[in-house]
This record gives sequence, C-alpha cells and structure tokens, in this order.
Amino acid sequence: MNEDDGRRIAALLEEIRDGQREQLARQAEALALQREQVALVQRQFERADKLQDRAETIQARSGDMVRSAHRAVAIILPIVVLLLVYASWLLFRR
Repeated sequence: MNEDDGRRIAALLEEIRDGQREQLARQAEALALQREQVALVQRQFERADKLQDRAETIQARSGDMVRSAHRAVAIILPIVVLLLVYASWLLFRR
C-alpha cells in the first residue's frame, strides 16, 4: 500500500466518522422531538382525563336535578289541578 492509498483511506475514514457524527446529532434531535411529543400527548391525556371527570360530575348533578324536577312535578301538578278544580267550582257554583 502506498502513501496515496493511505491518505485516501484516512480521508474515507474521516468522512465516515463525520457522517456518523451527523447521524448521531440527527438522532439526538429526533429523540428530543419525540420526548417533546410524548410530553405533549401526556399533558393532553391528563387534561382529557380531568375534563372527563368534570363531565361525569356535571352529568351526575344534572341527573339529580332531573330526579328532583320529576318529584316536584309529581307533587305540584296534582295540587295545581286541585286548585283549578276548586277555582272552577267557586266560579260556577252560582
């Protein structure tokens, strides 16, 4: 092997080393980006979980309100009907 071959081999090895460094730098950037994306997804998941909990709480409250309204209507409606019948009787008894 002569001196030119040695220089070419050294230059090729340097190019390979530089390419590997570039590749490692790109992989580090990609990993950093992936970590950011994972953190973002995790925050979104936590937010969605909190929203789901709030929605369940609101639904439970609205269910209680609907039940209370049904009970109130069941109590108030007969009273209103009785009052209407009584008012009609008062008006038409003469």
